[in-house]
Amino acid sequence: MNVDKAVLAFAGFVVLLGLALGTYVNEYWYLLTAFAGLNMLQASFTGFCPAAIVFKKLGLNSGCAFS
Repeated sequence: MNVDKAVLAFAGFVVLLGLALGTYVNEYWYLLTAFAGLNMLQASFTGFCPAAIVFKKLGLNSGCAFS
């Protein structure tokens, strides 16, 4: 698995987690989903993604999006 795939998997997990927690626990958890969406949007314009930095430090190989 490379950094790009790990970032996409992590973002998908955070979105689904936020939706589940917002539905079953408290509606404020929907803010987690909004945060994940905003982070993905800014990463598409700037190329800066904190999750990509963490995955690189964990030793995953770079992909083409976050090199």
